[in-house]
Amino acid sequence: MTTYTLSIFTSNTIGLLNRITIIFTRRRLNIESLTVCETERQGVSRFTIVIRHDSREAVEKLVRQIRKVVDVLAVFGYLDHEIVFNEIALFKIATPLGGTPLNIKEINIDWNAKVVHWGLDYVVIEKNGTEVEIAEFYQYIKNWEILEYLKSGRVAVGKTEKGLVEYLPEGDWQTV
Repeated sequence: MTTYTLSIFTSNTIGLLNRITIIFTRRRLNIESLTVCETERQGVSRFTIVIRHDSREAVEKLVRQIRKVVDVLAVFGYLDHEIVFNEIALFKIATPLGGTPLNIKEINIDWNAKVVHWGLDYVVIEKNGTEVEIAEFYQYIKNWEILEYLKSGRVAVGKTEKGLVEYLPEGDWQTV
């Protein structure tokens, strides 16, 4: 299966997330990750949706269908080599007295992760990177008791000279 990242620029409208995700449901496509945020243009939101599919034609058809949704300003589909992307993961790790100590230097230098909170009997470690890098760190850190683990969806920007919002339809856009 091929991984596709969709960047969808929309007006910031109530209910739009539901209208977009229903298109995936109707086509029986699973969303691997979904991130929504404001852009540098006031009133414009960006959905970053990751899917895996065997058929490029089916993904292109999906993109065309999303473009028809009212309040969708632009949609772009990318393969991994066409974008710069990252995810963030937080690991809450038990650090009981007498337990195996964490090697913070190894976590910082070898794994490019950092402790973002120290509790009395736990620490929270932040790891940024690709899905593979986070999975590798998970394999390392599971030697300790993981109290909680969570991972964000993908954030991505295209490897183009222009910002993607420059491709939005003409309008009186204000920057945030």
